[in-house]
Formats: sequence, C-alpha cells, structure tokens
Amino acid sequence: MSESRGQERGVVIELKGVAFSFGEHEVLKNVSFTVLDREFAGMVGPNGGGKTTIIKLVLGLLRPTAGTVSVLGSSPVDARPRIGYMPQHAQIDLSFPTRVLDVVMTGRLTGGRVMRYSSEDRERAETAIAEVGLSDRRASMFSSLSGGQRQRALIARALVSDPELLLLDEPTANLDVTMEEQLHELLRRLNERMAIVLVSHDVGFVSEYTTKVICVKKTVVLHPTSELSGDTLREMYGEKIRMVRHDHDEHGRRTGDGHE
Repeated sequence: MSESRGQERGVVIELKGVAFSFGEHEVLKNVSFTVLDREFAGMVGPNGGGKTTIIKLVLGLLRPTAGTVSVLGSSPVDARPRIGYMPQHAQIDLSFPTRVLDVVMTGRLTGGRVMRYSSEDRERAETAIAEVGLSDRRASMFSSLSGGQRQRALIARALVSDPELLLLDEPTANLDVTMEEQLHELLRRLNERMAIVLVSHDVGFVSEYTTKVICVKKTVVLHPTSELSGDTLREMYGEKIRMVRHDHDEHGRRTGDGHE
C-alpha cells in the first residue's frame, strides 16, 4: 500500500534547465531537479553557491534568466499562498513586546491584506501553535522564549496558512542536540502530509534526517542521503570540510564523530 502511495505522489517543485544571473555574475547554471509530495529534502552547499537564490525562485521572488520553475503545478507566484516559509533571519525586534500568538498570526497576512484578523485567523493560529507544542506559551512574549521555542513559533507562523510545501532556511542554527531532536520529531510529523525542503549548513542533521540531498554549487547534484560522503562534501566545500556523523550512546543521546 505504501508503494502504491509512493507511485501516486505528485511533483511539488520542478526546476528545468534553470539559470540565474545578477548582471554579469552567474549564480545558477543549468539547474534541474524535482521534489515530490511528502518528500523530505535537505539542501546544502557553500555560501554563495546559490541555495538562497533557489529558494527565492521557488517563492517567486526572483525569475530565472533561463529555464522554468513550477511549484505545485503552477507558477511560483500563483503557488505562494500554498507555501509555508521560515526565513533564515526572521525580522522580529526582540525588544518589541510581541506575544507568540501575535507573531504566529502574521503568517495569515498574505496577498496584501491589512493587519486585521478574523476569528478564523485566530483559530488557525491556535491550531498551529498547538501543533508545534507551544500552547502553554501562546500568551508569552516572543523574546522570552528559548532559541528552540522561537524556531517552533516561526514554524507555526509558516504553518498557519495550511501549506502543501514547507521551506525552512537554517532552522537548526543555534540549537543544541536536544532541541534538534525535538525539531526533527516535529518535522517528521509534518512530513506525513507535506513536502519539506530544509536548507542547512548542519550536514550532520541533513544526512541523518532527510531522504534526499540537493547539493548546490552554481549547479545542482542530487544524492540519496545514504550516498552523502566526505568526498562529496569536500568536492563542494573544499578540502577543509569536516563532516560530523551523529551517533547515539547507550542512553539514546546523540554524539558527534568527526571525519576529515
């Protein structure tokens, strides 16, 4: 039955022969890949390699200079209301007294809406907050949350529009091992109903938890997670790359084993 469901999975993201340049500076060249429904893909690559550009192309914030980008069977701009996005650096002033519920509800402000919320907006926000396990902090100031709780609140903001695709840019930044494991469990549950693309420099997290790795360095090479190796990463990042494999001790705690 699971095999049948796999055969029925549609294409959520499709890039064909995509190129992108800023003036004379070529950022992407001949990029082609697909992400399927309920697939959990990790995106890795060096700084300036083109990861953020790909995310912006998928969101319709940039247009390719060549090739085509299709998202959920339509153009990226038309698909945008069906995409949940958590940016790398959320522009939230921690000195501003904003409640968790207020932060999450801003995810309902799409399509040029003014800041006026309906009872449905509030209900959706409450549901998203519960899904990420923050119901007891819904009235707390966002600034009072731990790093992991802030990440979960921002994921709730991305979920509040009930998306079919979730894009996460560096969600594991500044998280300890316990918080990473909690994040993975949350993403695992979400992945049962939507495709997820996670951009990260944490190769250990990507290699342990995702099923497909999109390696970006001007062009794209796809690897099953099982094929991600030190040689692959050295080719992308250079000779100084250090890959950390996350193992578990006898108590189930993750430990790091570095490989040059």
